[in-house]
Amino acid sequence: MKIPLSVLDLSPIIEGGTVAQAFRCTVDLAQHTERLGYNRFWLAEHHNMPGIASAATAVLIGHVGAATSTIRIGAGGIMLPNWAPLQVAEQFGTLASLFPGRVDLGLGRAPGTDRPAARALRRALNSNADEFPNDVLELMAYLYEPEPDQAVQAVPGGGIGIGLPIWILGSSTFGAQVAAELGLPFSFASHFAPALLFEAMSLYREGFKPSDRLAKPYVMLGVNVVAAETDEEALFLASSGRQSFASLRTGRPTRLPPPSKEWEPDRTEPADPLQRPRVSFVGSRKTVEREMREFIERTDADELIIVSHIYDHAARLRSYEIAANALTHGETAA
Repeated sequence: MKIPLSVLDLSPIIEGGTVAQAFRCTVDLAQHTERLGYNRFWLAEHHNMPGIASAATAVLIGHVGAATSTIRIGAGGIMLPNWAPLQVAEQFGTLASLFPGRVDLGLGRAPGTDRPAARALRRALNSNADEFPNDVLELMAYLYEPEPDQAVQAVPGGGIGIGLPIWILGSSTFGAQVAAELGLPFSFASHFAPALLFEAMSLYREGFKPSDRLAKPYVMLGVNVVAAETDEEALFLASSGRQSFASLRTGRPTRLPPPSKEWEPDRTEPADPLQRPRVSFVGSRKTVEREMREFIERTDADELIIVSHIYDHAARLRSYEIAANALTHGETAA
C-alpha cells in the first residue's frame, strides 16, 4: 500500500529561537523531504500567533521554491476571506510563473486567526460563508485568459488557467460540498478536527461533478506524525506540540517549547486514531506504519499531508524520514 505523502509546515518558532531560524529550518525541511520523495510542501496562513511564522504565506512559498527543484510547493492554505480574489490571483500567478508546474493553491474560508487580528486585516467580521464559493469562482476566473474588453485582469495570473491547481480545504461538510460542486480536489483537516471526516468525504465523493480541472474525486487528509526510534522517545517528542497547542483553549499557540515528560500524550487515549481529538500517529516506525496503513484502508485516502510539531529540528527531520519509510517498505510484520 503506497500513496503520496506530503508536508504541511507552519514554520514553527521554538522557545529561545528566532523567526529567521524558523525560516532556515523550513527550507531545510523542504529540501530534506524533497530528497525523501514527498509530493508537496505546503505552508499555512495564520496571523497573530506567536509560535507560527508563516503569516506572509506567498512570500515564504517563493523562498522555499527557490531552494528546491522538484517538490510541489503551495498553500494549505490561503484564507480567502482575508483577501480580495484579485490579490490572490496575482500572488499565485507570480509564483506559478516563477515555478511552472510546481505550485498548488489551497483555499480556506476561515480567517486563520482571532477576531482582533481579523479586524486588523480589514476583514469584514460579519462576512457570509456563502460568499466563499463566489470568491473561489472569481479567483478562478482571473486565472483564465482575459477577454479583450475585460476591465480588471490579473497580471501575472491571467492565462495560467488549470496550470495552477486549486484545492478546497475544510474541517466540516461545507468545504466538501464546495469542492464537489466545483470539481476540485479536497483536503480535510483531520489533523485537528476529525469529527466530520467520514461525512465530509461521503458528501464530496458522492456529489462530485467532473470539471476541466479534475475528472474524479481526490481526497488528501491531514495527519499529525511524531516518529522516532522507539515509542517512548516519540511520546516524549510529541509533548512539545501538546504544550504549545494547549493554549488554543484560552488564546494562541505559544512558541514550541522543549519536550517535557509531564506533557507526554496520554497513553489512555482511545486506540482508534479517529476517536481522538486529533488524528495523530506517535511512535516507532512499526507503530506509525501500522496506524498509518490502517487509517488509509479505513478512509481510502488518495494522499496524506503530514504535520510534525517537534522542538528539535534534527528529530523533526528524522520523523519525516521514518514516516516516508513506513509506506515505502513492505507490509507491517505480524
